[in-house]
Amino acid sequence: MTKDWLRWHQDYDSPNSSLARRLRVVQHDLRRALTESPHDEHGARRLISICAGDGRDVLPVLAEHDGGRTVEALLIERDPALSQRARTAAIGLGLPRIDVRAADAGATDTYVNIQPAHLLLACGVFGNITVNDVRRTIAMLHTLVAAEGIVIWTRGRTYDGHDPSHDIRACLAENGFSEMSFTSPTDARFRVGMHRLTTRPTTVPPMPPGTRMFSFI
Repeated sequence: MTKDWLRWHQDYDSPNSSLARRLRVVQHDLRRALTESPHDEHGARRLISICAGDGRDVLPVLAEHDGGRTVEALLIERDPALSQRARTAAIGLGLPRIDVRAADAGATDTYVNIQPAHLLLACGVFGNITVNDVRRTIAMLHTLVAAEGIVIWTRGRTYDGHDPSHDIRACLAENGFSEMSFTSPTDARFRVGMHRLTTRPTTVPPMPPGTRMFSFI
């Protein structure tokens, strides 16, 4: 059965829900990342959000930051209704440099000719893919993230008490990322991490075409 992502997003509208609380943490971390991430020679930043939903974790923060004038954002969301919501929200907030693509974020062909980002969000991704896909995706982040770039990610603790977020933190460390923050409330299952790519090879091969980083399960 295909998950109803529109219905899933409704939990954001309940202020005390786990999803709404996670959103506030992600937005807090993004505000920090917008001041601490690298930028290009003109002071502008590139941002990629994979499986971006309706963009509510990114768009309001960009609007309050500087009206989005110095951030070029690419939001990738496969669901056409959610991606249209993101476009509508970006227009309503007056954000001039937002590209919302209704595309498969798990397919490498989606990222052809995209420059590495100074900021990348992978929220709501790692809990919906296999462990092998998590590892493969993290290993391929070198092609999507610039040197010293920042990644914000989420993962939930399972109902049996297992916490896969620790494996993700270890995998990020193995791939050259240094932890900047990790939020793990004791009264909720969500986890939010923020890592900086401190060890990036001088030469990074382009994203291989026709390859799958991950698939939702």
